[in-house]
Amino acid sequence: MDDARFLGIAELTETETPSVAVVVDVMRAFTVAAWAFAQGAEKIVLAESLDEALALKARHPDWVALKDGPLAPGFDTVNSPGLLRSIDLGGRTVVQKTTAGTVGALAVKEAQLVLCAGFVVAEATARLLRTRRSADGVTFVVTGEDGQADEDLACAQYIARRATETGTETEPGTDAAEFLRRAAESRAAAELAQGVRQGVHADDVALCLELDRFPFAMVATLEDSLMVLRPQRIVHPHQDGRP
Repeated sequence: MDDARFLGIAELTETETPSVAVVVDVMRAFTVAAWAFAQGAEKIVLAESLDEALALKARHPDWVALKDGPLAPGFDTVNSPGLLRSIDLGGRTVVQKTTAGTVGALAVKEAQLVLCAGFVVAEATARLLRTRRSADGVTFVVTGEDGQADEDLACAQYIARRATETGTETEPGTDAAEFLRRAAESRAAAELAQGVRQGVHADDVALCLELDRFPFAMVATLEDSLMVLRPQRIVHPHQDGRP
């Protein structure tokens, strides 16, 4: 994708609002979001702050609130795919507040199309970009480490390449191995594996590196002033639609 831009969150303030934005947080916000949908969540509200997340939870006691780091009063769980995969979220609304991922999505909330992504939804995200790509190009928001997080940049670059390919049997497309290797060797992966970060499950890194685990993209839109994330299933043209 020659017209793709890769920007950190801070750099977004220096540019015009993109028409199409892909917000990437591999470890762990949008891997967690994908798992939430896989566990049955109807939608995810991306909170501006911990206080807003708690206020939303107070108004909607049946909502499930999660955050980075250790579990805190008022929150139901933490931003860990390994921990979330055992929770039944059937029909529930999740409120998510993280250090980087939710911040990045809210920074581009005025864009015409906002996708939130990680490796677990990479191919579905690329397919959606192929069908709805803007003439003005795509802005990839690299959320971690002020835009320097290699796991996020690697994922963004992989999706950007896949968005220009068909991925058919005659054209298999870009090999993900090198991109996944970069993510596996990233600072975030090391911190999760070494227990530097809190609210972590031993399987978190491996779950964040599962390529195309889920068949949906994740689209964020403004609904009644809230940024709401929902899954959008993407069926491969050569598949019959089964999971």
